[in-house]
Amino acid sequence: MKKYLFTLVLFIALLILSISNVQATSIAPDWQLKTQDGTAISLSQYQGKPIILHFWATWCPYCKKLQPELVRLQKEYQSTDVQIVSISFNEDDGAMPQDEIKSRGYDFITAVNGDNIAELYGVRGTPTTFFINRAGEIIFKSTSSDITDPRLDLALQAITK
Repeated sequence: MKKYLFTLVLFIALLILSISNVQATSIAPDWQLKTQDGTAISLSQYQGKPIILHFWATWCPYCKKLQPELVRLQKEYQSTDVQIVSISFNEDDGAMPQDEIKSRGYDFITAVNGDNIAELYGVRGTPTTFFINRAGEIIFKSTSSDITDPRLDLALQAITK
């Protein structure tokens, strides 16, 4: 029983540490891109709102696995006005990211040609998802598509305070 309790306490401590890591003090850099239809979009448009900033590509099977969970979390926390904003990068020629999002049954917005912004954020691969609080601080960064990762829900709780 003591071993189980120790393991549980250690797990909870690791979760807390992962949520409150060094990134908690970094401000998300502002950016401006265009959507597939040419509409300008920027992070500053969402000032004061909790943001799930999701870097992805249409060809990425891991992104396709993660996106339903991000949408589920957004719906679960919809009373907090949490927004999913995605940035498509490293795409194949002719890719139509917003069409792909729509065909998957989602309506969150995606900016296109985001290679420079991915570099600005230090994104190395897909999917990479940042959880940004109302003050514009990056609270958590995930590079996983593990939809059972409890840190996703913990990150949502942290950014919607």
